[in-house]
Amino acid sequence: MGLNELDRLARSIARAQADGATAPLQDFTIGLVSNATTDFIRPALVASAARYGISLRVAAAPFGMTMQAALDERGEPLASRPDAILLALDYRAYFAEYALENDPEDRLNAAVAQLQDLLEAFAGATSATLLVQTIAAPPQRLFGGFDRGQAGTPSWLAAAFNQRLIAEAIRPGVVLLDVEALANQVGLSAWFDRSLYMTARLPFANRHVPAYAEHVARLIGAIRGRSRKVLVLDLDNTLWGGVIGDDGIDGIRLGQGDPRGEAHLDLQRAALALKRRGILLAISSKNDEAIARQAIREHPEMLLREDDFSAMQINWSDKATNLEVLAERLSLGIDSFVFLDDNPVERAQVRASLPEVLVPELPSDAAEYATVLMGCGAFEAISFSDEDRQRSEQYAANARRDSLAAQSRDLESFLESLQMRAVFTAGGETGWSRFTQLINKSNQFNLTTIRYTEPQVAEWVAAPDVLTLQVRLLDRFGDNGMICCIIARPDANAWILDTWVMSCRVLGRRVEETVLNEIVRRGRSAGIARIVGLYRPTPRNGLVRDHYRNLGFTPDGSDGDTERWVLNIASYETRLVPIVIEHAAGM
Repeated sequence: MGLNELDRLARSIARAQADGATAPLQDFTIGLVSNATTDFIRPALVASAARYGISLRVAAAPFGMTMQAALDERGEPLASRPDAILLALDYRAYFAEYALENDPEDRLNAAVAQLQDLLEAFAGATSATLLVQTIAAPPQRLFGGFDRGQAGTPSWLAAAFNQRLIAEAIRPGVVLLDVEALANQVGLSAWFDRSLYMTARLPFANRHVPAYAEHVARLIGAIRGRSRKVLVLDLDNTLWGGVIGDDGIDGIRLGQGDPRGEAHLDLQRAALALKRRGILLAISSKNDEAIARQAIREHPEMLLREDDFSAMQINWSDKATNLEVLAERLSLGIDSFVFLDDNPVERAQVRASLPEVLVPELPSDAAEYATVLMGCGAFEAISFSDEDRQRSEQYAANARRDSLAAQSRDLESFLESLQMRAVFTAGGETGWSRFTQLINKSNQFNLTTIRYTEPQVAEWVAAPDVLTLQVRLLDRFGDNGMICCIIARPDANAWILDTWVMSCRVLGRRVEETVLNEIVRRGRSAGIARIVGLYRPTPRNGLVRDHYRNLGFTPDGSDGDTERWVLNIASYETRLVPIVIEHAAGM
């Protein structure tokens, strides 16, 4: 969208917010602190955030009031209790535009300290996630091509500052917005508009506001768990050139030496890179399955092989139906899918039938497919862990479990054969980033859908009277990773289950009973008499509507839109489950 379209959409969203009619968008407030004018950015942020399922409100500090904004609890943005604060500081906040610094290391250290002081001030005043920007260097060069090699020049200072920022400032609760990369992408001369800055203190050219707002919105979406998890690929004329059923293995175009073949190979490289960072790959193709699988297995230039795909739907059904089957097979919401297909008719059919699926619009030139995929923002990340890296293997192991389940005589014998172990961790710092990620990404097995930032999770963990549990499940097929998060806050002699989130990958394995056994065990040790479970119905968590009823809780009325369920610890009988319990150190 252009600026005028974004502005109109933002006004419509503001009216909906005033009427309380923004469901199913998630509410989110972002603070905006800058050394430049931001009035023209705010509508674009609101409109762009809606693309990621966010009803955004912007609480902006006065122009140039950066440290003051961190110290004034009654002023904006702190007064609005923001979920995140964007520190939109550009090069001019730290350095002079043309100066050749005589003491460049001292000037660099001072700029880094300035940023660190600001981050510390906000961290001491709020648990909001802090978004901090890299800086784009002014396009003017004092030494021409030698500029970056000369200490003290603006381009040297910008590059050195960004390196220090990434190395020293990015930590739990602080997220990077890479403005330098965005400015380089459009060109520094195009990014900066000196006339606009001198007349209105606008930090960059108006025409780049939509791109800037889009990148901020992607981060907000990632904070709220809106990043996509699955890339579904077509085969003919997408992963390879040609139609396998007509052209055969020798006739499709794929690989080096052929411009079109290299274009499709480039897309495969991009997809494989996404897989290695934890994105699941799947196939939806109208084809004869045996012929298509043979090409995947045997074509010498095929980079992606069968083991790289977590699931495949190769048949003559329509693509939307196949996507729904894939979602069910992977136990993931359809809104976590990206669908890539060269055929505009197929793209239109999926958009019409499944608007939750992101369907990038591909150009006619296959050489641009990888660029579109990697630039669409669907897979925005704010962190990366070993568990993310292993996600594809975890889903592959899940497929092996499903195969075993089909062969088992009954459910109990299947569960026994898995040789499951549940490892409970209740404190320390290990895994809390993943804890936060699971809270924000889970929608189906999420009893309250309350979202927390990593600093807020850290506060819960540090509170001596709050129970926080993370659960890792292992079995003979491998490590499922962290699959459950619990936050129980005190209320007299009761624990209120503020958060109970679980991965749908482990449904049906009696993990819920195992977790409740552990909560009760710890409650008895702490002298707790009752456990109160909360359930707030949403359009997406109907899966757990009877969760507390099935675990033996009894209804205890409601508080607004939140149901209350109570379990008396004294009368609870520990349930026998086919899962061995292990406790991490300190439990």
